Amino acid sequence: MIAHVMISAKENTVFLRSLLRAMRPRQWAKNGIIYLAFIFTINERWDLGEWGESLEVFGIATAAFLLFCLLSSATYLINDLIDAPQDKLHPLKRYRPIAAGLVSPRQAVLIALGMFIVGIGLSFLLEPWFGVVVLVYLTLTLSYSIKLKQVAVIDVLVLSTGYVLRAVGGAVVIQVPISLWLYAVTSLGAMLIGFGKRRGEMAGAEEAASQQRHVLKDYSRTLLNRLITLVAGGVFITYVAYTITASNLPDNRTMAVTIPIMAYGLYRYLHLLYHHNAGETPEEMFLSDRPLMATVFLWLATVVVVLVLAR
Repeated sequence: MIAHVMISAKENTVFLRSLLRAMRPRQWAKNGIIYLAFIFTINERWDLGEWGESLEVFGIATAAFLLFCLLSSATYLINDLIDAPQDKLHPLKRYRPIAAGLVSPRQAVLIALGMFIVGIGLSFLLEPWFGVVVLVYLTLTLSYSIKLKQVAVIDVLVLSTGYVLRAVGGAVVIQVPISLWLYAVTSLGAMLIGFGKRRGEMAGAEEAASQQRHVLKDYSRTLLNRLITLVAGGVFITYVAYTITASNLPDNRTMAVTIPIMAYGLYRYLHLLYHHNAGETPEEMFLSDRPLMATVFLWLATVVVVLVLAR
C-alpha cells in the first residue's frame, strides 16, 4: 500500500514537471512586452504625489502579464499536440512532453481548455477591451498552429502580430495611448526574431528541415539572409525615427541616447544568429547570453532614467 502511494506520488510529480515544461515558462519572457506601455508613459505619472497611482497601474499591467502567460501556455499545449508527429523527428523537440508521451493528448486538451476559460474570463473582468485583444491574439495564435505556420512569410508575419498584440494589450489594460512608432519597432523586431528562428531551424535540421517543419521547404538560406538584413535595417531606422519624432517622448530628444544601446543589441543578436546558429531558440539566446541580456537591462534602465528625469 505504501509502495503504491509512493509510486503514485512519483508519477504525479513527473507529470506535473512534464506539464510545466510543456507550458514553456521560458517563453513567458516575451510577454514582458506588455510592460512597454507602462514604461513609456511613466513620465506622465511619476510625480511625488502619484506614487500610489503608479503602483496601481503597475499591478494592473502585471495582472495582464500573468494572464498572457497563462493563455500563451495554453496555446503551446495545443501547438505541441498538433506538432507531435513532426516533433518526434526532431533531435531536440522529440523530448517535448507531448511528443515524448509524458503528457497525453487528452490531458493536454482538457488542461488547455480550462486555462482558456479561466484566462479569457479574467481578461474581460480586468478590462473589457483587454479581453477583446486577448481573443484576437488567441484566434490568431491558434490559426497559426492549425494552418498559417505552413505558409512561408505569412508564418513570421503572424508571429510578429502576436508581439504587437501584446504591446496593444499592455496599453489597453492601463488605458493609455502608445506611439505607432513603438508598434512598428515591435513588429519589425518580432519579424527579425521570426526569420532568425527559421534560419536557425534550417541550419540545425539541414536535409531533414522540411520534414521537421513543412514551411521550411519554401525558404532558402539565401532568402532568409536577405530578409533578415532588410528587417534588421528597418528595426534600426524605425527605432531612430521613434526616439526623435515620437510625441510621447521628451521634447529635448534625450531618448536618442538609447540608440547606441539598441545598435549594439542588434549587432549582438545578428552575431549569435550567424556565428553560433542560435536563432532556433531565441528565448534561450536572450536568457543565456550575458552580453545580450545586459544590453536589454541597460536599455530598459536608460529609458526609465530618461523618462523620469524628463517629467
